Amino acid sequence: TTSPSTGDTSTLRHRRTVPTSSETLQTLSEDRRSQTAELDDTQSSNGTSAHFSPGGHFSQDPQSSRVVLMLVAGLCFATRLYKITEPPHVCWDETHFGKMGSYYINRTFFFDVHPPLAKMLIGLAGYMTGYDGTFPFGKPGDKYEHHNYWGMRGLCAVLGSFLPIFAYVIVQDLSRSYTAALITATLLIFDTGCITISQYILLDPILLFFIMAAVLSMVKFNLQRFRPFTSYWWLWLVLTGVNLAGALGVKFVGLFVILLVGLNTVWDLWRILGDLSLSLVEISKHFLARVVGLILVPLFLYVTIFAVHFVVLNKSGPGDGFFSSAFQSRLIGNNLHNASMPEYLAYGSTITVKNLRIAGGYLHSHWHLYPEGVGARQQQVTAYLHKDYNNVWLVHKQDNNASDLVRHGDIIRLEHKETTRNLHGHLHEAPLTKKHFQVTGYGINGTGDTNDLWQVEVCGGQKGDVVKVLRSKIRFLHRATGCVLYSSGKTLPKWGWEQVEVTCSPYLKETPSSQWNIEDHINPKLPNISLSVLKPHFLEILLESHIVMIRGNSGLKPKDNEMNSKPWHWPINYQGLRFSGVNDTEYRVYLLGNPVVWWMNLASLGLYPIMVAVASITLQRGFSLEHSLVLMREGGLLLLGWLLHYAPFYTMGRVLYFHHYFPAMLFSSMLTGITFDVLLKSTDLLLRPPYSDWLQRLGQMVLLFSVLYSFYLFHPLSYGMTGPLAHEPGSAMAGQKWMDSWEF
Repeated sequence: TTSPSTGDTSTLRHRRTVPTSSETLQTLSEDRRSQTAELDDTQSSNGTSAHFSPGGHFSQDPQSSRVVLMLVAGLCFATRLYKITEPPHVCWDETHFGKMGSYYINRTFFFDVHPPLAKMLIGLAGYMTGYDGTFPFGKPGDKYEHHNYWGMRGLCAVLGSFLPIFAYVIVQDLSRSYTAALITATLLIFDTGCITISQYILLDPILLFFIMAAVLSMVKFNLQRFRPFTSYWWLWLVLTGVNLAGALGVKFVGLFVILLVGLNTVWDLWRILGDLSLSLVEISKHFLARVVGLILVPLFLYVTIFAVHFVVLNKSGPGDGFFSSAFQSRLIGNNLHNASMPEYLAYGSTITVKNLRIAGGYLHSHWHLYPEGVGARQQQVTAYLHKDYNNVWLVHKQDNNASDLVRHGDIIRLEHKETTRNLHGHLHEAPLTKKHFQVTGYGINGTGDTNDLWQVEVCGGQKGDVVKVLRSKIRFLHRATGCVLYSSGKTLPKWGWEQVEVTCSPYLKETPSSQWNIEDHINPKLPNISLSVLKPHFLEILLESHIVMIRGNSGLKPKDNEMNSKPWHWPINYQGLRFSGVNDTEYRVYLLGNPVVWWMNLASLGLYPIMVAVASITLQRGFSLEHSLVLMREGGLLLLGWLLHYAPFYTMGRVLYFHHYFPAMLFSSMLTGITFDVLLKSTDLLLRPPYSDWLQRLGQMVLLFSVLYSFYLFHPLSYGMTGPLAHEPGSAMAGQKWMDSWEF
């Protein structure tokens, strides 16, 4: 090692002065719009001029590049498709998403808190590979037997196989370094977590595919910045929009990658605005092109996904009750589809009462009582999101002089048909909404007291107006206390069967939560009318479905004794997720990241800001260490991607799981590739060649060996284990439980 000396210019061999504008113009003279570009935009990792291929690649040796890419692709597909049919039973959330794939094949309507694209693709893959949609997906552990499940798993595995490939190309294009790209690909190919999450019928591999495809398209589009409005420029712009629609069409967390692309686009437009060689007309063209490619195209495709969703799922199913009566009237087999029933509510009718709040539920009761300490220990009254015989009520007169029809201002009594107890209110505190009053079921065989009386009020109506079935918005005012029947939208604990709380609100302002409509209506004494006039328009059902999904997402709260994960657990690989098996006789699969890979990513997140600080200081002093601009700018883009896909989870109140970190993990791995590559190449600041080259190669070999050996140790987590558990002798994972929080 030689000591640096201010008088020895050889020690500055790895520094270069920031290029002058004339040098930049000379390098980029073939394109007049490159006047404001930095020299770094057109240099490869060794400082030589890079060559653009028509598709936007920085190419050094096309033949070796293709060979390496084929090797990466081969390893990706081999590791993901290996043992794809094992275990031959339902694992973890396959019970949900496999079932939803079946619903598409059977055209049965269901409700899920996520947009429909991934489930449609799963159903299509199953249909194309011979699955008939008859497997019930009842619970984890159910045997698939003769059912063709491999196609649905295969789709997820194939899309998951593209993740390291996309990451390889992204890092190569960002850093102009094959070494950085290979480091990234190695980390992702041999990560046990990425393998496991790709091998089952889940939304995650499909979501990750679209996120990475969107980032890849964005990077390719950025490379075309000096060739605006060419065919490749348009191709990558439109593909970015297509993949953004795909990511959002799978899960709402696709909004994070939309935000990343949006920030990149704003920066790009700001750069264009500062290019004085461009006229305002040309700048306007750039702006409009991005509006078309990144807003209009994704919006059109996203709406199209829902249009297909509603056309395919045209039969009544388990999701009906989450939606309004008008929405249900379009579903074949629903009791409201092309149905007829009495037009006006009458005494003696058998009815169901639905809250107008989206996902507000049906007025419901059952034999169970409120527990000790929760108001009066009387029969529970709740709101239930599914159709059920416990939703049925009988309408009784309070005044024998009343007419046969129920009118605005009438005082009625609602008797629960199954339990014969009346809808009852009193001044006891509600279970969850403490400023409201409790609602119960009270009395025997319809006999109760004056707290069972409710005044019917037609919203916007006048005294004497009749109550129209389905179309009238009505409120129930409690006569004794003056409060109004209300669905709070809050989920009751296990004692309330996790149904929705019903209260009596002293706040009389009209809101959907205090408004109800009569849905089912049976009265043989009255003539029926057709309900076909209720069918809503496409935009109405699109809006309603989004409101239901958003409220459903926010309602996913941690349940008692449920395995829950915290965001700070994820980067340190603190705790995994059991996909299958709990004992030595079962086939056990455990979702856990390769600890060496994940802890390298964690180290790079700490190392990156230090290296950027050093590079910034040297740049400020008039010199630029080799690759410093790539580290600061392209590495910064990946760090931003990691933050956008990770930090928002700290603000979420919904239940969280380990698998939510995987989009951020992809960005972290790409950042690790660039950071470690720059770190290893910086060895020539310490040693002269060839010693610096030897140290660099040694570092690369140690990194590769560490990842491969840790994959060898932990691969049974992904590909399945049987026999003794980890803490028992003879186990495949004996001695590998490096953290007590791991549960394999």
